[in-house]
Amino acid sequence: MFSKVHQVAKQVNNVIIGKELQIRQALVCLLAGGHLLIEDLPGVGKTTLAHALAISLGLKFNRLQFTSDLLPADVVGISIFDREKNQFIFHPGPVFTQVLLADEINRATPKTQSSLLEAMEERQVSVEGQTRALPSPFFVIATQNPAHQVGTFALPESQLDRFLMCLSLGYPDAAAERALLMGEDRRALLAHLPAVMQSSELIQAQQELKKIHTSAALVDYVQALAHATRQGDLFAEGMSPRASIALLQAARAWAAMEGRDHVIPEDVQAVIIPVIAHRLRPIKSVTGKINISSELLAELMKRVPV
Repeated sequence: MFSKVHQVAKQVNNVIIGKELQIRQALVCLLAGGHLLIEDLPGVGKTTLAHALAISLGLKFNRLQFTSDLLPADVVGISIFDREKNQFIFHPGPVFTQVLLADEINRATPKTQSSLLEAMEERQVSVEGQTRALPSPFFVIATQNPAHQVGTFALPESQLDRFLMCLSLGYPDAAAERALLMGEDRRALLAHLPAVMQSSELIQAQQELKKIHTSAALVDYVQALAHATRQGDLFAEGMSPRASIALLQAARAWAAMEGRDHVIPEDVQAVIIPVIAHRLRPIKSVTGKINISSELLAELMKRVPV
């Protein structure tokens, strides 16, 4: 089953060139059942990566462009009165899909951003007093521009905590950029991508993660890392229990991608920065640094013995 996940990675690598690690991390996030946030400068391939993942995994998806005038009803849906039937008819919003591509999510107002909180946590939405379940599986793959850019609204901590991983693509290296310049247009490639997996196969792969063994010693290590973030001198607030669970689940998915039936400390170390960095706030801000939590987590891993 996980061999197909590797096929998905290979196909996406042909679209997003030179970003094998980030693509692997993104697949680990979705395999673990989490939502994905991709933060970077405009034009480096964030939206293209989200499209390629959704298509390759065989998932139905909707793309929603977040803007400052977007309303919560534009996300979850609204009821409109039907004169012929003499009743209100609910029209589902774009959130009723398997993958919601929330493009430039931090350009929407906090009120609109909060309309996704229930959907991301409970896989359901409550509209006009009625709760409606979302399709399974359900993922939010969101992109956002750096907070220092004009027209952005910072995501609140409660929203960030619901994203299992936050990735940054960065600029391509010289060889990858030359391949992009000389090769076919990325949008044209997306139009011809086949679905490597089906949604039922992805759900089955997610169920297989429950069989990945985590020893008591490994759980002790995760707890030690969480405790160090709460008691040390690096972060203003430590990891939440949700963050600890996310870290362990992502480590299981990484181990599965490596072909193992058990988790080792190296699996935790491989995913801790994309899982935890966006959830933590350093005690001391450093001028000119957009996100120094990843650097502090590297320091944290040195301090906490395996």
